Amino acid sequence: MAESSRDILLRRIREAVQTPAPQPPAPDFGMPLHPRVPEGELDIAFVESFRRIGGEFYYCESEEHFFDQLFIYKKEKELNNLYVWEPELKKLLHQGSIVFNGDETDFISNADAGLTTCEALIARTGSILVSAATASGRRLSIYPDQHLVLARTSQVVADIGDGLARVREQHGDKLPSMISLTTGPSRTADIEKTLVLGAHGPRSLVLFLLDDATSPA
Repeated sequence: MAESSRDILLRRIREAVQTPAPQPPAPDFGMPLHPRVPEGELDIAFVESFRRIGGEFYYCESEEHFFDQLFIYKKEKELNNLYVWEPELKKLLHQGSIVFNGDETDFISNADAGLTTCEALIARTGSILVSAATASGRRLSIYPDQHLVLARTSQVVADIGDGLARVREQHGDKLPSMISLTTGPSRTADIEKTLVLGAHGPRSLVLFLLDDATSPA
């Protein structure tokens, strides 16, 4: 006697109940959350992420190339008041005959832009890791309308954890009082979902990336 459709269905259900369902493999919680970026591609990955979040990027083959790029940028953006407080940056800009404000005179009213260094560049997120350890302090990367950063290719790391490890290696137990990730220009869309730049900080984030392989440290 042939099985009816109902009998076939009930038989399949009985067989499925008797056979345990295959279990998924146990997760490996030691694996990184995101795929690691190959060491040789860190700088490329960073630039792609940095541009994707709205950063403005300039590659500098040498210090002379950096001077040229910065001079042109200042002229095009009509930056009459570029504030620089870090001694090494001041010395470097003097070599390139770049005009800047080296103290806090009229900073609040005239801060068109601030130029700082950074602790590290995060390839996965395109973020710039800054701290209060330098003479730039907390304000120079936050208050001016434009935040300019000079960094080197050797400062690019894969992820945030690598950046924080670099800070620990650099400063030991005397960690800076402020460590912050800057991910693109300041922005908000809290009011009527309209994107506004410069709501909580600089409207522009500009990176001059100096190639370590062709420039002195």
